[in-house]
Amino acid sequence: MRIERLRTDLLILGSGGAGLFAALHAHAADPDLSITVAVKGLLGKCGCTRMVQGGYNVALSPQDSVERHFMDTIEGGKWLNNQELAWTLVTVAVERIRELENELGCFFDRNPDGTVHQKAFAGQSFDRTVHKGDLTGIEIINRLMEQVWARNIARLEEHRAVELVPAADGSRLAGVLLIDMRTGEFRFVQAKAVLLATGGGPTMYRYHTPSGDKTCDGMAMALRLGLSLRDMEMVQFHPTGLLAGPETRMTGTVLEEGLRGAGGYLLNGAHERFMQNYDPRGERATRDIVSRAMYEEMRRGKVTPNGGLYISMAHLGPDKVRAMFKGMVERCADCGFDLAGGLVEVVPTAHYMMGGVEFAADTSTAMPGLFAAGEDTGGVHGANRLGGNGVANSTVYGGIAGETMAPWIAREGAFAEPDAAVIDAAVERSLRPFRLPAGDVNGLRDRLTDLMWDEVGILRTADSLRRGMAGLEDLAAELEATGIPDAHRAFNLTWHDWMNLHSLILVSQAIAAAALAREDSRGAHFREDFPETGDLATSTYTAVRLDGGRIAVGMKPVAFTRVRPGESLVEGAGVPMAAAGE
Repeated sequence: MRIERLRTDLLILGSGGAGLFAALHAHAADPDLSITVAVKGLLGKCGCTRMVQGGYNVALSPQDSVERHFMDTIEGGKWLNNQELAWTLVTVAVERIRELENELGCFFDRNPDGTVHQKAFAGQSFDRTVHKGDLTGIEIINRLMEQVWARNIARLEEHRAVELVPAADGSRLAGVLLIDMRTGEFRFVQAKAVLLATGGGPTMYRYHTPSGDKTCDGMAMALRLGLSLRDMEMVQFHPTGLLAGPETRMTGTVLEEGLRGAGGYLLNGAHERFMQNYDPRGERATRDIVSRAMYEEMRRGKVTPNGGLYISMAHLGPDKVRAMFKGMVERCADCGFDLAGGLVEVVPTAHYMMGGVEFAADTSTAMPGLFAAGEDTGGVHGANRLGGNGVANSTVYGGIAGETMAPWIAREGAFAEPDAAVIDAAVERSLRPFRLPAGDVNGLRDRLTDLMWDEVGILRTADSLRRGMAGLEDLAAELEATGIPDAHRAFNLTWHDWMNLHSLILVSQAIAAAALAREDSRGAHFREDFPETGDLATSTYTAVRLDGGRIAVGMKPVAFTRVRPGESLVEGAGVPMAAAGE
């Protein structure tokens, strides 16, 4: 088969906050670089950054500090975070938010005195979430998109990446094999450096927030390349996903954290508040605690007509709610709910993956020539991400990636001849469904989402995880025997659904294996058979890789490089201060 070849100095996979910031910063560092952004959909019109409602965490107030933001992030992550990554996040976020406003032209909400307005988000000790109403992501991605269009940055839109291809000698990454979705033809892009910024997206669960094109392709490719993924058991469920019935894709989409931060109530099917029974912070507890409490209420049968719970905002005043949350009020109205004055059905919904590729603070990975940023990476958030730290993560590390890759290319970059066997195997795997009898791809996906929700979901046990792992083995075998009916490859969405499932099943196996290996409860991971949190001082994190085609899990010690459990970087926090310079 003839495969078209292209060359570019820098190939960026993904056009969310991480990918676009990387393109802009790499171009600023070296305007002579040839830079190409490849994206599964249309640049700036797909992915998760655009869907961000809540906002961007950053310490701007004189009463706040980066140390306080750091401690909230570490404590929210249950001390599993890579502390250097978390420190980089909170410190560079201050610089990045100014860049978004002053250089890219974002308009964020303001206080009457002209300062940037920062609202409350759950799990934080200070109101530090910068926002544009409840449409923050659209504001950020639109400005980034405009700036990329204005520069000499090439685009490969509607191109899906199917394999990270090493050099023939294995010394570095040679490039990426992609499929042009518009024609179905394969295209190999040879690059001196590649940024993996495809995003995570836990769409393997029945209820999920990301768009359907987010299928963990980047993590699956990283596993096949031989890289290690950390913290894969840590899947965050946002407590308030819209529950509008099984026949609409609106089910699972987020009703943002700010609703609870502003004083919203969660009610069970009997219209009773229940969060105070689970946590003294009530509805403003962290996402993991609220999601578990909601799931427990649902297990007890105290549910709404669609099987979920309610959120109520009416006690705050309908006019105030409409002014504060215009986008969500309109979205709920489209589905027949009155958010401002009535009750809206909600359900915990798979939202974010704290786990991902192990990487360094300069975004480099174990494979020379491959860099990673955003939700494809692990270690920044530990066991649980604070609301508002996600878009900060993607923009902070996207910018760092651009600043790192440009000089790296000048210093060490070279075009390497790809491993032809890897390309051939990837093409063979991708074209497999065309040679098989047509089957029910949608049915397989439904079974996957039910299996992950029921057995590898919010509450886990060894028995449920083993059932989940056995079910995933069965689904993987069935997918390998399932073909598709249409032989045409151009815009063949069933073919792409098949490939999406291939990625999702592999990453689901990583999640389940890591969850079985972690025999304590931390953050987003809760084991009913091991409900206690282990000793924080001897914390370890999971590291998953492919070994002979099978998932293997190891445990690595957490390095407390800046602060140890029982200490704080915040003066007056009531605990010992960390030693200076630690």
